[in-house]
Amino acid sequence: MRRVCVLAVIVLAFAVPTAQAKTAPFNSSGEILKWMNDYRNSPDPFRAADAIHKLSTFGELRNPESAGVYLGFAAGILSANPDKADDLVARMLPLPAEDQWLVVRAIVYSGLPRWRFVLVKIRPQVSARATMLQKYLEGALPLLSQYQLEAPKPGWFARNFSFRRAKAKPVVLEASPDMLDMFWGYYYATGARMPIENILGMLPWAENKDDIDKLTLGGMAKYTLASNASRDPALLMTIKAMRASQPKEVQPVLKEVIDAADDVDVSRIRREMLAALDTLRRKGSQSRRNISWWGQLGEGALAVGCIAAAVAGQVQVGIPCVVGGAVTTGGLQLWSHSD
Repeated sequence: MRRVCVLAVIVLAFAVPTAQAKTAPFNSSGEILKWMNDYRNSPDPFRAADAIHKLSTFGELRNPESAGVYLGFAAGILSANPDKADDLVARMLPLPAEDQWLVVRAIVYSGLPRWRFVLVKIRPQVSARATMLQKYLEGALPLLSQYQLEAPKPGWFARNFSFRRAKAKPVVLEASPDMLDMFWGYYYATGARMPIENILGMLPWAENKDDIDKLTLGGMAKYTLASNASRDPALLMTIKAMRASQPKEVQPVLKEVIDAADDVDVSRIRREMLAALDTLRRKGSQSRRNISWWGQLGEGALAVGCIAAAVAGQVQVGIPCVVGGAVTTGGLQLWSHSD
């Protein structure tokens, strides 16, 4: 009996440190991003709730434009664990008023068959976002399934001859820097093809000669895809398998991504992107060369914080390098000197 007890103590001595290491608290957002990137190798959905609470403490969720990757990860966790969705959501709450949006939107974007029921259930805990929650229930705000690269534009006749009462604007979730981050977060949580398909759809914009927003977003989709695929053999195999089925305008850009990932030469894509941006800055839109577009970067943005992370080498943990928010030419210059 004594030998059994000693053996049990030895087993516990080895088991306890392992459990402690596995559930060690997050000390920074960088640690959380690295855990997210490695998540598919060792899934632990309930630890996602701890990550969300820590991100809230760090102030990382207050700006939806820069929290896309966290939103996508939370939505992906719920999507991949529909039988645990109620428990996962319960653990993600409560959150401060300014951060409650993330849980509401994660439930909506998860695509859970019963997402409306889950949303109604948490209504008392997300009172600061009651209006947004109600709009989702009424269909006034778009679901992830309503994502399109860009909203359809009315034809010439519809724009110039409105004999009939104007129809309501379609509810569409359009491509944007935070959506690019969101798709990466969703992929980190699930390894699913859907977010990669949507990122591939942005690639032709990397060749755009007229629109600075589209050129920047397409270039960053191209860069982050090559960067992640160069370190993730499974992702590289996935995009290689998907290439043949892609539209003709995607295939040549995707080939460049695959070549850069195979050769581990992602910096080439960065240099080419900066050259294209500089050309558009100097010459203006290809179709309207007399217009200076550099001061109109809008939401197609390179964020200084993410660029700094790339310069510091943190991009190696798989952090997407597009977030919404303000942009400066200084940020672009910083990134351009990171070779």
